[in-house]
Amino acid sequence: MTTDAIIAETTDAPENARDIWSAALGRLQERVTRPIYETWLKETVGVRRSDSEFIVGAPNAFVAEMLEQRMYSLISQTLEALLEREVEVGFAVASSLEGGIEVDGARYQPIGESSENPPDDSLSEMPSAAALPRPVLNAKYTFDRFIVGKSNELAHAASLAAAREPGALYNPLVMYSSVGMGKTHLMHAIGHRIIERGMSVIYSTTEEFTNAYIRAIREGATDDFRARYRSADALLLDDVQFLIGKEQTQEGFFHTFNALHMANRQIVLTSDRPVSALSLLEDRIQSRLAGGLVVDIQPPDIETRIAILRAKADASAVSAPDEALHFIAERVHRNIRELEGSLNRVLAFADLTGAPVTVELVKRTISDMVETAADRQIAESEVIDAVASHFGVSAEAVKGRKRDKKTAQARQVAMYLLREECELGLVAIGRALGGKDHTTVRHGCERISNQMNADPHLRREIINIRAQLAEAP
Repeated sequence: MTTDAIIAETTDAPENARDIWSAALGRLQERVTRPIYETWLKETVGVRRSDSEFIVGAPNAFVAEMLEQRMYSLISQTLEALLEREVEVGFAVASSLEGGIEVDGARYQPIGESSENPPDDSLSEMPSAAALPRPVLNAKYTFDRFIVGKSNELAHAASLAAAREPGALYNPLVMYSSVGMGKTHLMHAIGHRIIERGMSVIYSTTEEFTNAYIRAIREGATDDFRARYRSADALLLDDVQFLIGKEQTQEGFFHTFNALHMANRQIVLTSDRPVSALSLLEDRIQSRLAGGLVVDIQPPDIETRIAILRAKADASAVSAPDEALHFIAERVHRNIRELEGSLNRVLAFADLTGAPVTVELVKRTISDMVETAADRQIAESEVIDAVASHFGVSAEAVKGRKRDKKTAQARQVAMYLLREECELGLVAIGRALGGKDHTTVRHGCERISNQMNADPHLRREIINIRAQLAEAP
């Protein structure tokens, strides 16, 4: 392609090519090794596009030649997937100049200074938030329907505060937990409460945010993207961990976050892990998330599980006795979604067959969903091995006489679980653990039982061990 041809092509704004290439780099980064990306792709820039061609600017002739000879096919496929049509890719040498980039004599604005990326506090230029469409929120996910227990009381209180005074107290608010613990419920509840106050809300999953960002770049609609995500009184973004590995989307999120935060707009995020564990996010994003209030939601204790089941049963037309709900709560403890799913199955079976809800009916209905310790006859050795593996000690140490803190904790947890999961007596537990006295076993079981009420970390560890035992073949 000649230099005259490059300069003559003026049908499309160079900024559009720049943004499309930024999106392409995000995809290419996932398909090549880090050394290849850092060496050949990182310093490139999209400088011009037309209906049939796309020009990539390289820092020098050597890089341009290598891209054309070794990576043309991959780059072409990536651009065609973004543009949804065939294009011929060309490479040219781009030299950085003060105030712009020059490609074969034509000057373009550098990334970050074009009109496509205005200052983050340019909210005054955005359309009115009143024009935003009403978000799709689950009508059942309200504060009134959220069961509060020790495992989630801090997250619930923080959510109420964020909904009461958006942007004033806890901003951003980051809630994290494993799946099915209620963080999305709380996020939707915040959205409902803010809307009730006549304010605007944007709710989005991270996947939807990513797709909207890529589509805006591809269609040259970045103004619309900014107007949508930066004009609301509150942004609710679910599953922020999915930003990991999407560097270009992280760029869009970073500027969106800054614009909203500087304008004191409420930001609520959820994640499946703590902010400190989102190490693959850009440091500047991770530090901003950590600068707000970060709260976790623990697996519910048995009292909370029973309360959840009772509330759901009361909302149905089927009568469910307490003993049936207790039976479910004792055996389904990994997350609330499974808990409610088990009850839904029981209630549906009772409604369709006309049979009353009893413990026997529950056993028949959810037998293929959960396995009780009695049904599967969990062996003593399974419990001891699972506890030893979880705490990083040997089974022999658990059964031995070592008294260091880690081993002693593991031994007492094993005592507790042998009583709860295997239904062993104190003497039998002592025998299984190398001949411990029954008074020692009683003390260990009571200590763990009391600690679980005060220590959510220990409670989660024991729930994880129980889940491991339940999933074992």
